[in-house]
Amino acid sequence: MATITYIEHSGAKHEVEVKNGSTVMEGAVDNMLDGIIGECGGCCSCATCHVIVDSAWYEKLDAPDETETEMLDAVPEPTPTSRLSCQITVSDELDGLVVQMPEEQF
Repeated sequence: MATITYIEHSGAKHEVEVKNGSTVMEGAVDNMLDGIIGECGGCCSCATCHVIVDSAWYEKLDAPDETETEMLDAVPEPTPTSRLSCQITVSDELDGLVVQMPEEQF
């Protein structure tokens, strides 16, 4: 398990234990956190799980694939560390990961 810190746009922080092998999106949805919708269930087809990864963690993640990159082009106000949380698989190496939810999702 890894502890992931989810920061709402308002600044509210939630530290959540997420099982290895699940995704950052699933950790948010399973714990009913506001700000990550995950409408497509993790198929990388809706971008309603957009997060902004803390810059200290961004380079530690696998690079986004072409499909994710295309979806990120469509999110409102993408940042250089924007990712789709459905594409970030949790592992022990991500213990302490910090992600922020954007002001709006699709």
